[in-house]
Amino acid sequence: MRIGIVSDSHGDVRVFEDMLAVPGAADAELWLHAGDHAADAETLRLLTEKTVVCVLGNCDYDEDGVYHETSADVGGHRIFLAHGHLFRVEFGTERLVAAAREAGADIAVYGHTHIAREERGGVTVLNPGSIARPRDERRGSFMLLDLEEGAAPRVKLIRIG
Repeated sequence: MRIGIVSDSHGDVRVFEDMLAVPGAADAELWLHAGDHAADAETLRLLTEKTVVCVLGNCDYDEDGVYHETSADVGGHRIFLAHGHLFRVEFGTERLVAAAREAGADIAVYGHTHIAREERGGVTVLNPGSIARPRDERRGSFMLLDLEEGAAPRVKLIRIG
């Protein structure tokens, strides 16, 4: 199963069209939005006509049915999704990994830092960077995650713009 991962769109939904034009992006069966303008997830859902799971970030207002963290069982894996600010990810991912383990997840997805990152270990930790306001490059980024039951996650970081 292919999953698209995006974060920190900050209301700049026009970047979604560039993202979805990347080969393979339209094949995602599910999208994860790791916060900061979680309301942008509705635009992504309309553009893709796919389910979009999102969480609240530090720049979001409360929305009915949207929380600061959630988990999803997908492709034989459990994914823990959080923006990351409540786990202080700017200082390391230890707290995030502990929360993912407590949730029974083998994959943790976060945003907040606007810096793309992938860590392998007991829990695979993924940050797609920011699609609209990257801090690690001039171009925005997102990830495509391919999952199969019993296999290690395959991750591709993609830059747009």
